[in-house]
Amino acid sequence: MKKRIYISADYAEEKGDREVIDVLHSWGKDSFHAMSFTDTAEVVSGSVTEDEDCRACDLKKEFNRQINISSVVLFIVGDKTAERCAGSFCQRLEKGANCPCTPYKQNSKGTKMCKWFSTSKAEGDDIGNINKYTYLEHEFRQARSKDKEIIIIYNSLKKQQGWLPDYMKNHQYIEIPFWKYDERGNKVGDYSNLKRLLGF
Repeated sequence: MKKRIYISADYAEEKGDREVIDVLHSWGKDSFHAMSFTDTAEVVSGSVTEDEDCRACDLKKEFNRQINISSVVLFIVGDKTAERCAGSFCQRLEKGANCPCTPYKQNSKGTKMCKWFSTSKAEGDDIGNINKYTYLEHEFRQARSKDKEIIIIYNSLKKQQGWLPDYMKNHQYIEIPFWKYDERGNKVGDYSNLKRLLGF
């Protein structure tokens, strides 16, 4: 059984939650674990970022598309999640077309002017892709606007509700810690619990 599962997480190499992502991917690839899913959050490897002029707004539009075709959205929450600000520096709505913008992962080449001559409202009930939300907040708002099943996974041995960014608080969804100790005392991902919640 294959599900389209969108994974929103801090992918930073250091101080991010990549170790959780790596375990999730390993479960989908080995012969022991039955969990099989399509991680639709891997936008970075897609065609959008191959464009050297890819901007934050292009990524957010792609996030919308990927979330819309997903059945479940997993939000990996770590102790630094609430502090992340990537994607939040768009000035278009305040300064109009004559505002600077840094193309995605092109910081060394400096800024360019906003690429959009005009802006319009988002299609349907999508969250508009030109905004000052962080990437993570944008993804969360889009998932809620589409009434997607949301599961909060803490990069911890227990629920850490104090780690939630303000925009995730006071909503109803499933929350689980990702890690547990096995019978040998090793810290491992709680495969059986997540598998049950995802209906595999």
